[in-house]
Amino acid sequence: MAKINNPTKVVTGICRFSYANLWEPKAMDENSKAKYSVSLIIPKSDTKTLDKVKAAIQAAYEEGKNKLSNGKSVPTLNSIKTPLRDGDIDRPDDEAYANSYFINANSIIAPGIVDADCQAILDHSEVYSGIYGRASINFYAYKTNTARGIACGLQNVQKIRDGEPLGGHSRAEDDFADLEDDDFLN
Repeated sequence: MAKINNPTKVVTGICRFSYANLWEPKAMDENSKAKYSVSLIIPKSDTKTLDKVKAAIQAAYEEGKNKLSNGKSVPTLNSIKTPLRDGDIDRPDDEAYANSYFINANSIIAPGIVDADCQAILDHSEVYSGIYGRASINFYAYKTNTARGIACGLQNVQKIRDGEPLGGHSRAEDDFADLEDDDFLN
């Protein structure tokens, strides 16, 4: 089967997942739809992924000019909201975002979740904020009553390796792995 070239779609290099709501959709407030979401932390040194993301944002802008228009003019790309953000500027107090860019991606449809061998992951404890992996994402233009910009849709994720959990929550496997059994009958 031939791959379709979609200029607004990107498969990232290895990045870190934060705020990973990949198993259950979550609503930001009572007036919004529940969505699956993740914050993708991309090291600034991963210029290959960052170049692909910037090109896809540009393609989404070009594709969405009619949607972005107010009927008279189209705003410039650098005057609208885009999903690529600088962790050093937008999250200066969060060590996980240091020397990185990040993208918040979401979808109302559950993402496919696979391991490094492309096998489906079924154990929810395997995918958490802090793991390293890749994501398949797409960019598109949007316009609401209050804003215009480029957004990022979440397609699928691939876990490559474990990482230290973010958000202060540890994994049970890590908490109990090195403990010796106490003789509870004494």
